[in-house]
Amino acid sequence: MADIHNMLEKNDKKLPRPDWIRVKAPVSREFQATRDVIHKLKLNTVCEEAACPNIGECWSQKHATVMIMGDTCTRACAFCNVKTGVPGALNPHEPENLAQAIAELKLKHVVITSVDRDDLEDGGAEHFAKCITAIRGRTKDTTIEVLTPDFLRKEHGIGIVAKARPDVYNHNIETVPRLYKTIRPGARYFNSLHLLKTVKEIDPSIFTKSGIMVGLGETKDEVLQVMDDLRSADVDFMTIGQYLQPTPAHAPIDRYVTPDEFEYYARQAKAKGFLMVSSSPLTRSSYHAGDDFAEMKAARDAMLTVK
Repeated sequence: MADIHNMLEKNDKKLPRPDWIRVKAPVSREFQATRDVIHKLKLNTVCEEAACPNIGECWSQKHATVMIMGDTCTRACAFCNVKTGVPGALNPHEPENLAQAIAELKLKHVVITSVDRDDLEDGGAEHFAKCITAIRGRTKDTTIEVLTPDFLRKEHGIGIVAKARPDVYNHNIETVPRLYKTIRPGARYFNSLHLLKTVKEIDPSIFTKSGIMVGLGETKDEVLQVMDDLRSADVDFMTIGQYLQPTPAHAPIDRYVTPDEFEYYARQAKAKGFLMVSSSPLTRSSYHAGDDFAEMKAARDAMLTVK
């Protein structure tokens, strides 16, 4: 497992780490129990592969984001700690192993993400659908959130996943359009917006979610424009978190965004009509995902009641 504290200390040495970037060391008994189940069933997690700073807190609460389709990505984004290379074949037993892990951990809400699989004809969409089906077959009360790749030039994959009816469909926009060439060179900003809009067109009952990292050199106006673009795609939930440089080889941190700025972004996003907003230095896509889902569902139910 990546050493989270070492990762934080290795962030751009030109920028001293501020007091508000704090993480808890993963030492609890519950953390070890979660880790044991995940490793026993040979599941990958983005918590480990992407060196998430919240792993200690989340695993101690039996929350984990499972990364399907292997640990090797076909892309090399400048912000991501997941390794790049030629992925292996899909594991046909992975959907059932995942369902078993969720049953053993007694998860009420699960987040499923994946590496990019540009080598597959459907980008891995059918594998996502099989995982959703397997979980529904074992634990009918578990709510399911997927965090998928962009299915660039494989648009049919969007429908395959959406028609499996996850409760939340997440796809991260990651950064502002101006920074795509350096931060997310294999992706296209408007393709990601199109994906999110398409999910709503296929099934309006599915909650959609997207997020960005800040501290990469974006301006406030650019962040506000991303909010408007996401709302135009009818996205329900937006996450905003501080970018942390995984290694010196990754994109450098431009600056540490202050807690006051994160609160400003949260107010602006709420004013623009998002049902749910999570905006803080340590916010990540799946941080507190179960609690956030319950709050988002309650907010939509309240709106429908008023109507």
